[in-house]
Amino acid sequence: MPEARVIPLDGGSPARSRRAERCGDIGPDGKRCRRNVVAEGHCDVHLAELQEAQAQAVVPDWEQKLAGTLAFLRRRVTGDYPIDDYGFDADLTENVLLALLRPIYEKYFRIEVRGLDNIPMEGGALVVANHSGTIPIDALMTQVAIYDHHPAKRHLRMLAADLVFRTPIIAPLGRKSGSTLACNEDAERLLTSGELAGVWPEGFKGVGKPFAERYKLQRFGRGGFVSAALRAGVPIIPCAIVGAEEIYPIIGNVKVLARLLGLPYLPVTPTFPWLGPLGLVPLPSKWIIEFGEPIATDEIGPAAADDPMLVFNLTDQVREVIQQTLYKLLLQRRSVFF
Repeated sequence: MPEARVIPLDGGSPARSRRAERCGDIGPDGKRCRRNVVAEGHCDVHLAELQEAQAQAVVPDWEQKLAGTLAFLRRRVTGDYPIDDYGFDADLTENVLLALLRPIYEKYFRIEVRGLDNIPMEGGALVVANHSGTIPIDALMTQVAIYDHHPAKRHLRMLAADLVFRTPIIAPLGRKSGSTLACNEDAERLLTSGELAGVWPEGFKGVGKPFAERYKLQRFGRGGFVSAALRAGVPIIPCAIVGAEEIYPIIGNVKVLARLLGLPYLPVTPTFPWLGPLGLVPLPSKWIIEFGEPIATDEIGPAAADDPMLVFNLTDQVREVIQQTLYKLLLQRRSVFF
């Protein structure tokens, strides 16, 4: 009698069925992994990632922080960290500068962020926001919001006024944190290289306006940011910030002394200069930062950057979107401080 043979129900051999088993994990691109399974239903790559995550979960939080700090110090001593053409030091920004700002962001201003899904995961884009607060803390808080809460943990490359780069201490810190001069050339280079840039077109007129004019947008300059976005073919993302107007309410401006010191304004607030150094402490207002739907520019084309009327209309459109969003958020918030 011939020897009995087992025939698999799927019509193939057992060896072929085992070879056909594929890893079912989802990769960062949103696609299902097609590598062969090695153990526990995972391929070698995803199994290693799972084991590493499990190992980190077992390690106490203080040990992870200590290990991270020691690794950071080792990189600083050996010089093993990258700096780009603009002086941006991502290692220092992530481990020191943002870490110092984070308690202010989370505990002091208690910032609520909305619309982060409107910021692309990769590629160039230009965030355009209203400016206020006497001291431009709103730009720093926007930087923290995007890095900490966006899924891609993107760095916001801020386009800053020349005063930033003429001020001791602030100038090198500004460069290291990713800021660069607010000019069309630098903006276009950043955007075409795939960076996420941020601009506050009101400038000093916005950040230094009287408290009586709070949340009323000032003129957006000549639309240079629109020209840069058009030439780079990147989307413009309107951003509305509520809460910064109340941290240093400006009730006066010592213009004569400001000119002598080379400053755009010298504010007088309810606490400064009356309380001395204590007057420099901002009021703990409750903030909301909302990123609006992107305004596409790639279909318009780079040649449109030389059309003054089109640039003006697009600038006015961005300004109007931000202004209406500010009005909406002001109606929604319950209190300035809660």
